[in-house]
Amino acid sequence: MVIGAGHAGLAVSHLLNERGIDHVVLERGDVANTWRHERWDSLRLLTPNWQARLPGFAYDGDDPDGFMTMPEVVDFIDEYARFVAAPVETGTTVESLRREDDRYVVASNGRAWEARSVVIASGGFNRPKVPAAAEDLPSHVASVTAFEYRRPTQLSEGGVLVVGASATGVQLAEEIHRSGRPVTVAVGEHVRVPRTYRGRDIQWWLDKIGRLDERYDEVDDLIRARHVPSPQLVGTPERRTVDLNTLTDQGVRLVGRISAINDGKVYFSGSLRNICSLADLKQTRLLDLVDEWALENGVDEQVPEPERYPNTVVDDDPALSLDLADGTIETVVWATGYQPDYSWLDIPVLDRKGEIRHDGGVVTDSPGLYRIGLNFLRRRKSSFIHGAEDDAIDITEHLARYLDSQSVRAG
Repeated sequence: MVIGAGHAGLAVSHLLNERGIDHVVLERGDVANTWRHERWDSLRLLTPNWQARLPGFAYDGDDPDGFMTMPEVVDFIDEYARFVAAPVETGTTVESLRREDDRYVVASNGRAWEARSVVIASGGFNRPKVPAAAEDLPSHVASVTAFEYRRPTQLSEGGVLVVGASATGVQLAEEIHRSGRPVTVAVGEHVRVPRTYRGRDIQWWLDKIGRLDERYDEVDDLIRARHVPSPQLVGTPERRTVDLNTLTDQGVRLVGRISAINDGKVYFSGSLRNICSLADLKQTRLLDLVDEWALENGVDEQVPEPERYPNTVVDDDPALSLDLADGTIETVVWATGYQPDYSWLDIPVLDRKGEIRHDGGVVTDSPGLYRIGLNFLRRRKSSFIHGAEDDAIDITEHLARYLDSQSVRAG
């Protein structure tokens, strides 16, 4: 059984079909439900179209260097579901998953399903991750998560504080500011990379130098690697870089990360300069690696000369607090990330942070249970659409061996 009919769940379904393993895919909404219903209107993929591929299927349009809009992503995944003839049961909400002896029992829509193995492909972006400080906002300040945000017109006309400076934060900050609303961004840890470098998309370089294929068992600090913020990448027809300098050039104000909200005031950390300097340093190191690879592999003379970008510009005296009573900020948009929803999981496999304990997607505490579609599940590319292929291959191979071992034991 596969829970979730997004791109990862459908990739697993296709590979199970190829192995002749009978299964069903349960989906709470429609195929590609998250892409279809739970993202803002202007969102585009962060990866170029040429990188959009799944097992046995790939983008074949006339804009390989472009970035799919959300309707185009939905069409891509819909077409894949038809291509692989996935046995999807839509409108089927999983209410509980429990283990009984050597089988799993799924309760859904008044029906009980039994399976020898289950692959959880329900995504890692089911609920917004909002800091506890959000509860201390004054009632007159609107609080909107990135999960709820669709377009600037749903916000009041006043100033907006965007909390978070990763991919979502910079995109929403720019869009809201272009709508005429004054925007302040509370900047926390972030990953700065250019959209293009030496004439190529940064994803092309990351693929070539092997960064995206780095495995989960090859890094020193896997927990850290799995929680690194998404890079400041934006997919636009112009292939623009949108970073903090882009925002400040447009008039967006930068402050440090939120440390507290008390008595109608929001307080910010004084570490803004250090956080930005660290992101600048890491970007330079990454581009140095690209240059080294280009030189060692005979690509150096085929692409433009190396380039470096100005360090992030930070005010000499950034604000350490804002008074939320003076009307400067009327809305706070929390671009602070997402988290999976396991409220239906009745198996003791969650850690103290509510995350599934797994070894590269294999839930060792509950044999026959698997997870796919999480950040750095097995490789750095795991969270991207094209990263699902290799992960799905590994997971289904392990699953097939597990089912074979169960059959031998039963025999």
